[in-house]
Parts: sequence; structure tokens; C-alpha cells
Amino acid sequence: MPYINIKVTDEQVTPEQKRQLIAGATQLMVNILNKNPQTTHVVIDEVPASNWGVNGQQYSGTKNQVK
Repeated sequence: MPYINIKVTDEQVTPEQKRQLIAGATQLMVNILNKNPQTTHVVIDEVPASNWGVNGQQYSGTKNQVK
């Protein structure tokens, strides 16, 4: 039973994007590891940007954001 945890900053990820992430991650498990999609679980955690860091700095404000 695969469990996939995707963490993203909470910057306007749409329901459709989440649906695509879940479907795509599930399909990767099927294609690469031959896992059963019916037992593959995907969880998306939206982390506040102020709780995220990159390059040694807090990920808040536009100057630190990496796309």
C-alpha cells in the first residue's frame, strides 16, 4: 500500500491542480513500481509560505520565491 505525501506552499493551488497531482503521482506508482492504484494513497499538505525556507531564508515575500 503506497503512501505518497506531497508538500506545497499554500499559494493558490487549485482543486484541479490537486486532482492532477493525485492522478499523476498514482500513475507514476503504477508505471514504475507496478503498484495497484486502488491501494495507492496520496496526501497533499499545504504549508504556509512563512513556514517554508529555501537557500537559508524564510520563503515569504516575492524576492525569495522560486517557481
